[in-house]
Amino acid sequence: MNRWDQTTGRQAWFQYWDTQLTFQKAYLARLSYVHKNAVHHGLVREPSLYPWCSAGCFQRRTTPAFYKTVIGMKVDRVQVADDFSVDLSEV
Repeated sequence: MNRWDQTTGRQAWFQYWDTQLTFQKAYLARLSYVHKNAVHHGLVREPSLYPWCSAGCFQRRTTPAFYKTVIGMKVDRVQVADDFSVDLSEV
C-alpha cells in the first residue's frame, strides 16, 4: 500500500492483535459488538443506520432468527480497547 501511495514508513496496522475464538458464543458476541459499535459510541441509534458498518447488509441478508440471535448477544464482557469510548449515560 505504501509503494502504491508513494508513502514510506506508514504503518497499515496499528495496535493489531489476533484472538483465537474457540466458542461459538465468543464469536457471536464479537459479531454483535462490531455491529453495535456505532450505537455504543453514540453515532446512531440503530446499527443498520451507520453507513460504514456491515450491520445493515447483515440485517438484510441473514435470516431474521440469526440476526435476532446475534444482536441479542451480550457484549458487556467483550473487552476491546480503543481511544473513542463514550459514557453513554452522558449522551
